[in-house]
Amino acid sequence: MSQADRMTPDRRPDGALAGVAGGADRLTVEVDREIRRRIDAVLTGIERYRHHPYRRDLPDPPVVWTEGGSRLLDYGEGAGGDGAGGRPVLFVPSLVNRGYILDLSRDKSLMRWLAAHGFRPLLLDWGRPGLLERRFTLTDYIAGRLERALDFVVETVGAPVPVAGYCMGGLLAAALAQRRPRAVAGLVLMATPWDFHAEDAATARRVATFIQPWGPVLDRWGELPTDALQALFAQLDPLLALKKFTSFARMAPDSRAAAAFVALEDWLNDGVPLVAGVARDALAGWYGRNDTMAGAWMIAGLPVDPGAIRVPTLALIPERDRIVPPASALALGAAIPGARILRPPLGHIGMVVSAGAETGVWKPLAEWLAATG
Repeated sequence: MSQADRMTPDRRPDGALAGVAGGADRLTVEVDREIRRRIDAVLTGIERYRHHPYRRDLPDPPVVWTEGGSRLLDYGEGAGGDGAGGRPVLFVPSLVNRGYILDLSRDKSLMRWLAAHGFRPLLLDWGRPGLLERRFTLTDYIAGRLERALDFVVETVGAPVPVAGYCMGGLLAAALAQRRPRAVAGLVLMATPWDFHAEDAATARRVATFIQPWGPVLDRWGELPTDALQALFAQLDPLLALKKFTSFARMAPDSRAAAAFVALEDWLNDGVPLVAGVARDALAGWYGRNDTMAGAWMIAGLPVDPGAIRVPTLALIPERDRIVPPASALALGAAIPGARILRPPLGHIGMVVSAGAETGVWKPLAEWLAATG
């Protein structure tokens, strides 16, 4: 028998084969042990979250205007501010999530921080869609409710006011600034998308197809349910829940970090439905066809054109944003004449609630607002 014959796999000594089999068995055991450890960590994190004692107990500031299910909250009155003497700023949150991400907790509240630094933040809380809102389109929200809220603020203070929009709210605010330049003293865009195909057109189109099987639900209920929206956002980072609850399981339950985690997670789980007309415009129009970049997004019969915005503009574009890719937001900032662009090293939500938010976003925002006449 040749040396080569002796080295072929089917002629190895029984001891060598046993060693290979034993190694494979050990690998299987180790993989199984690691999988069980990771599953246990995730389940531990979820269970600790469910039983954590933290509950948001911040009182709302005075409500100064209402329409339908929407309210305008005045943080300059009774929220640590200096009353009506502060510089008013109208904040426009997304229609998808609750607006109190900007007033998350006593430790993390952009609204209360601005109020304590000489501003009068007014937050438009869209509320939950009712029978009236279920018939709304983006035109109804922007050219209707948002414009009337702006009119109220301008009439109250007797002058144009800056408008700041966060995420989807930035799209609404941009359209508002184009339509009402004499009432808008300045525009702030916070993690606001524009080119929905900028970094991953295939993923954007998959998001658009998500709405198709929900067609009968939209027709019957007039809205896309919160659970459907949660499933949609989960597609953007399928492993996020595993990672964040594993991390939470390692935190001391009575730590500030644990309370901050629970506060944010409670907000994420406190979503609102998206009315049918807006769901179709946003998912099929923005994500599917990229109507914004194509110049085909229409409000009240006119295209929304960032090149036509003539008010001072600040675009805050977080570099670590995984929800709105920076390239998507940069497309909007670059299209607005004279816009100032800042790129804090933060994430989409971290830009308003993380440990670095005050330095990276809150202070630059306050300085820009103070300098914008």
